[in-house]
Amino acid sequence: MTLQGNVLVADDHPLFRMALKQAVTQAFPGASVVEAENVDQLERLTEAGETFSLLLLDLNMPGAHGFSGLIYMRKRYPDIPLVVVSASEEPAVIHKAVEFGANGFIPKSASMDIMVAAIEKVCGGERCLPPNILPQHNPLLNEDDHDLATSIASLTPQQFRVLGMLAEGQLNKQIAYELSVSEATIKAHMTAIFRKLGVRNRTQAVIRLQKLDVESFPSGDISHS
Repeated sequence: MTLQGNVLVADDHPLFRMALKQAVTQAFPGASVVEAENVDQLERLTEAGETFSLLLLDLNMPGAHGFSGLIYMRKRYPDIPLVVVSASEEPAVIHKAVEFGANGFIPKSASMDIMVAAIEKVCGGERCLPPNILPQHNPLLNEDDHDLATSIASLTPQQFRVLGMLAEGQLNKQIAYELSVSEATIKAHMTAIFRKLGVRNRTQAVIRLQKLDVESFPSGDISHS
């Protein structure tokens, strides 16, 4: 089997990006790998119309908050195999990643052989989760989770970028400077973001986004009933 299109490796840790690239090339010799280390680079690739055959996405990239990056990339590439890679190995986090659209989950503690096998399996059309993860029969996401995911997915690339900077506490002036646009443009983006998230101000937007933080999910076992 060969891959048609580039493989995206999105992670802010250079050593782990290197490990993922090695796993990809072991699974598919000759595969072309494109790297991103933050949401800004990720957005530039999507805005450029880059096509991918596989997405390997870290949950905690700079500029993304919890599951927001996964939700956003799944919307942009609905038919491409997407694997979450994360240091968070709690069952609830893994199952929620799947419910938000991931085809597989690779813990950062995984060996090279496990990463290679997971990539091969997902590209073969199968779902791949860590072996200790049992099937979850009851959905973990409620209606509000799905509404929030729909809102995040509806953001434009620039709005998603602005929301990430807003959540990091940056002021409109700072965001405008970093994005090389006017403050008026940022205010317009803020208005659109608030409307899509169903909030009235920056504080409410941040609180809404925090519902997607990985750390907000409980540790320990979840029910498999």
